[in-house]
Amino acid sequence: MKKLCVMLALLFVIAGALPGLAQDMLPYPSQLTECEVDLTGETLNVFHFGDLSGPYAFITQPVVSALTDGVAYWNSRGGVCGAELAQIYEDTGGSREAAQSAYDRFTSTYGDELDLLVLYSSDDGELLREQLAEDEIVSFISAGSIESLYGEDGQTPGWLYASNPLYINQFGFFCQFVAASPEIFPDPVIGFVTWPNAFGRSGTEPAAREYCAGLGVDVLAEPQFFLPTDTDILTQVQNAIDGGANIIYTNTLATGPALIAGTLVDLGLEEEIKLAGVNWVMDTTVGLLGQRVLKPNGLPAVDGMFGSMPFLWWTELSSPAVQFVYQQFTLNQRGPTEQNIAYLLTWGVLDSIIETYIRTINRVGSLDAVTGADIRETVDSMDYAILGGLMHHRFEEGMRDGTMNRMAVMKYANADMSGFATGPADALLVDGPSGKMFVPIVHALTDFMPVPQLRGQ
Repeated sequence: MKKLCVMLALLFVIAGALPGLAQDMLPYPSQLTECEVDLTGETLNVFHFGDLSGPYAFITQPVVSALTDGVAYWNSRGGVCGAELAQIYEDTGGSREAAQSAYDRFTSTYGDELDLLVLYSSDDGELLREQLAEDEIVSFISAGSIESLYGEDGQTPGWLYASNPLYINQFGFFCQFVAASPEIFPDPVIGFVTWPNAFGRSGTEPAAREYCAGLGVDVLAEPQFFLPTDTDILTQVQNAIDGGANIIYTNTLATGPALIAGTLVDLGLEEEIKLAGVNWVMDTTVGLLGQRVLKPNGLPAVDGMFGSMPFLWWTELSSPAVQFVYQQFTLNQRGPTEQNIAYLLTWGVLDSIIETYIRTINRVGSLDAVTGADIRETVDSMDYAILGGLMHHRFEEGMRDGTMNRMAVMKYANADMSGFATGPADALLVDGPSGKMFVPIVHALTDFMPVPQLRGQ
């Protein structure tokens, strides 16, 4: 069995695995390019906006926490090439109108200073794709849709760059895993039960169904949609099952996967129907929210759910990147709900931004001289191990998304941390805000491998 990747959200006791971690400051894990320009007295702003209070809030709120901690870290060490770091952001609450308003306000207020913008969601990426290109502003995003990254034709690289693989490619990767695992997925038929937005629809394209069919994995042609605000999706889940699905796949996060898993329990089909999804289903929030409904064996409803994991996780403690971020999380006294994908990846985003600016400023000679076109030239030519190995930044030959992925499964720890719990009697239980809680585990099932490239098919 591969080493268990234990989510630390409710398991701070494993800090003992790193003796003296909180006492002895770890070195910064990346080998940043040496500064050739002194920026003392200047300010380097990190611009970002997105949904911090709407349906994505469970995932996105730690973005601000991580950037706050990262800015403080660098400023306490003299800044970046002497420049003070700062973040400028707004909460758009998941509204397209608010996202457009924020973009208009940022571009009019900050003008030529706004060369690089961090976005959170595929919807915002699609909304702003053409505007970013027209204004020559590079955007970093964790994951984007085909349209946001490559345009309506799926072939035109834009000004947005995603660190994670496209969701359609993650779905194709899952079909590879299903086809190679007949002992887990006999006679597989996949039905989408997902959100109706750009994020939710990714992977439902005909090209994805055709690719999976070629592997011997059938995918139902009609997705079943529900809103992030819905609390009863019995009809959608039953429709997928009635259509022949024995695997339900979802592009949702936080409450979404937990709601589907709970519905399968309500139907008494939690063992017959497998549940899987994109990388966001392998998150702290899902492991916690999934405990609202328990299976007949007493374990949370999301126990056994499959998902992508295209980056290192919190307890892959052999990684200097994970050690460093965990130390910063601990030193800044962040809470359990903040210990999710977003906090970890945002440290990586900040590292990418810093390296991008150092390389660009070294080339053009000053911070004031930097343009969005200069940033884009740097990003297109970078081959960079983010935080020394958390993930990889490489966008050669017009690529705008990541190319490597792993499959993982969410389970819950047994009492002595030697494996998975089979029920409450052998489970590790800790005190939570509403009583005893199980400790979720993300367990990698495969090594990192290239995803199929399906956007052009």
